[in-house]
Amino acid sequence: MIDLRANREDFPILKTVVSGRPLAYLDNAATAQKPQAVLDATNDFYRESNANVHRGVHALSVKSTRLFDEARVKVQMLLNAGDVREVIFTKGCTEAINLVAYCLASPNGWLNPEVGEVHRLREGDTILVSTMEHHSNIVPWQLAAERTGAQVIPIPVTDAGEIDMEAYASLLREHRVKVVGIVHVSNSLGTINPVKEIVRMAHEAGALTMVDGAQAGPHILIDVQDIDADFYSLSCHKIYSPTGIGVLYGKKALLDAMPPYHGGGDMIRTVSFERTTYAPVPAKYEAGTPNVAGVVGLGAGIDYLACLGGGGREGLYRAFEAIHARELLLAERAAAGLAEIPGYRRTGEAPNRSGILSFVVEGVHPHDLGTILDSDGIAIRAGHHCCMPLMKRLGVPATARASFALYNTEEEADRLVESVMNAKRMFA
Repeated sequence: MIDLRANREDFPILKTVVSGRPLAYLDNAATAQKPQAVLDATNDFYRESNANVHRGVHALSVKSTRLFDEARVKVQMLLNAGDVREVIFTKGCTEAINLVAYCLASPNGWLNPEVGEVHRLREGDTILVSTMEHHSNIVPWQLAAERTGAQVIPIPVTDAGEIDMEAYASLLREHRVKVVGIVHVSNSLGTINPVKEIVRMAHEAGALTMVDGAQAGPHILIDVQDIDADFYSLSCHKIYSPTGIGVLYGKKALLDAMPPYHGGGDMIRTVSFERTTYAPVPAKYEAGTPNVAGVVGLGAGIDYLACLGGGGREGLYRAFEAIHARELLLAERAAAGLAEIPGYRRTGEAPNRSGILSFVVEGVHPHDLGTILDSDGIAIRAGHHCCMPLMKRLGVPATARASFALYNTEEEADRLVESVMNAKRMFA
């Protein structure tokens, strides 16, 4: 297996000193740091290639367009999408989910009315989302329900932080389910959900599926064809790439049929005051000037990960295998140390999980814990993690969350334990 320890040197920000201590960055579920290769690609774009894409015949525009289009092919490889036109660039995972929810709630504008007749949301329809969803996979569906008269029903989770599959099956039988929104990896618990089975069951019930891959993208190699999701979203700043760039994968037949999301330049074929016709996908969903530098940086981020394993899709497989194993090792090392602290409780005990460690310590509020750890140079997240319904289910207002990445070390895991122990003593 690949030894990732040397790759820490690829991330300049990790040389930062906080409160006299080397930065231990354990907030990777919020955003990952960027390797020098991504920083260079983004800066090089602005220095050498900055021009709008798909609009000019001059040399800079041609070069910019080539870099932009090459990045889309790299995303296709990352996801194993069957068609490069199934890759839509957005400004983030949140926008990707909002795009799907908005379009499915649109009564008009479907370019294939027969598909729209089958899949658009109506009064009396049901949208299922799990109790462990990030707000970004709840609120867009609530807005869609308000527009259409549909209802949003939560799928319960167990005490261990797993989807209650029996309850899910019952909901599919008892309601007219049109959409199932499910997180691939919980951003709060680290639970890796059985999305392939969840999607299969949804399809048997005639429902479409929207899989939130924000926390899966940095840790496991995704295969959208194997999962068979209708839609899948990525948060690219979590995949060692720039902020302000996300990806929506959608099955081409659905993307072709759905109405546009935003109107503007580059998403049209013809415009007149009588009638506007639209460009084919992916342009139909990419109105206006895109975040070209972000897309180029994303391409460099995918290259970086692939090169860890020798290049190509096989290289990505080897890289993610090593990353997942490394992150789990560090998370379990930290969990074992924290378990020695009186009043420590881990939230989420699913056996299949990522390198996210979410916990509470009796007598120490998570926000106080986060502040004390910061004074020791350790960055974690404290709060509800945009998962208020899940926090209510767990019976806690907030948790502390440490989340590991390919560049973290055993020393940092041990520093986390030591600092939490000190905080417990302080509040005892």
